[in-house]
Amino acid sequence: AQFNAFSKIVSHESGWNPSATNSSSGAYGLVQALPASKMASAGTDWKTNPATQIKWGLDYMNSRYGSPVKAWNFWQANGWY
Repeated sequence: AQFNAFSKIVSHESGWNPSATNSSSGAYGLVQALPASKMASAGTDWKTNPATQIKWGLDYMNSRYGSPVKAWNFWQANGWY
């Protein structure tokens, strides 16, 4: 269930494109981090390594929402997370 929820968020946010960039906000990567440089806390290769972006995204969802499922529930209600 947690992977499914994470996958749904990533699909909506970036289409699983690790270099996806939001032209208006500057959000970047699989999980559309804003600012993108926040992902550096998960590794120096955050710009190019999807695994680093996934690690950061999971840490973010767990710390902010409690789990990817809870993050997905928030996303469904708000269209963002």
